[in-house]
Amino acid sequence: MPILNRAAELQDEVAEWRRHIHARPELLFAVENTAAFVAEKLKEFGVDEIVTGIGRTGVVGLIKGKGEGSRTVGLRADMDALPLTEITGKPWASKISGKMHACGHDGHTAMLLGAAKYLAETRNFNGNVAVIFQPAEEGGGGGNLMVKDGMMERFGIEEVYGMHNLPGLPVGQFATRKGPIMAATDEFTVTIKGRGGHAAQPHRTIDPIAIGAQIVTNLQMIASRNVDPLRSVVVSVTKFNAGFAHNVIPNDATFAGTIRTLDEEVRAQAEARLREVVAGICAAHAAEADINFHRNYPVTFNHADETEHAVAIASDIAGEANVNPEVDPMMGGEDFSYMLNARPGAFIFIGNGDTAGLHNPAYDFNDEAIAHGISYWVRLAEQRLGA
Repeated sequence: MPILNRAAELQDEVAEWRRHIHARPELLFAVENTAAFVAEKLKEFGVDEIVTGIGRTGVVGLIKGKGEGSRTVGLRADMDALPLTEITGKPWASKISGKMHACGHDGHTAMLLGAAKYLAETRNFNGNVAVIFQPAEEGGGGGNLMVKDGMMERFGIEEVYGMHNLPGLPVGQFATRKGPIMAATDEFTVTIKGRGGHAAQPHRTIDPIAIGAQIVTNLQMIASRNVDPLRSVVVSVTKFNAGFAHNVIPNDATFAGTIRTLDEEVRAQAEARLREVVAGICAAHAAEADINFHRNYPVTFNHADETEHAVAIASDIAGEANVNPEVDPMMGGEDFSYMLNARPGAFIFIGNGDTAGLHNPAYDFNDEAIAHGISYWVRLAEQRLGA
């Protein structure tokens, strides 16, 4: 079926909610105003149970269906913004300097609110729907904290689903895949400890800049020579800091970056190889190194059966030709991964059209996608709960 008539009717109202949130961006866990807005809307809709403060500032609303069933399906949206200065010039542009919704979480929150309003009006399902509004997706691991707070057990969530907009994918289209859809996002910081001295007498020093440069170059061999070329890994050094004068070789140098992988075996292999490369090159030059390696978001892994359900629902709404069930994995990260590690479910992309890319100061969520997103959430909840 096409998008729901009621979803189309709600589009303008939901767009106003989205623009309200967009103009008032909040970062990480400091989403108190956005969470309060969400909780107030859920109360207006007549949602049966509303719990705040899950994962510090997350909100969960429980909507009970007409039937006697006890199964609960979770639908998740993220609420936080990014530390960027917006340049769109839109009437609803950010009112807070240095903060903006550059990833569309305002749209995700608004679409799920629209679905909550529809589901609370109709209740054409047998069981419960938990609408999950999560803080701190952009690096804070809010999804992990919500899981650790016992959200799945507290609301009896048996399946959980997430959705993210995708610039470049036309409005009205969807894309997903079974298995890994987004990468693990590990981070490293390495400090090379050498011996400083006069730049004119390098033989009396242990030059941490030259050593660090060798390490950075050799780290690229993890992808080109250590990992099976049919398996994905990205090693990016994104910071290199050393020195303070033209004629001084410093005592130390620090570089940092990220490793992206799509499975745990390659993830472990890449970390081990990084440590070996650093240790080996430092040893060859009589230097020492401190390595701080942080395992960040895990791989976002879609479960097979739940992905098939997601594809079927998206196809009902958009038509089979407008759903890509085998999209290539993306090396960006997503902390919905923690929820998928806790319960079976699936993550799907919804088209945002020809807009600026994510995390770009010119980005804006496309309100034309709203009715499609609401329809997807509603039909998914109803189908999974036997409506």
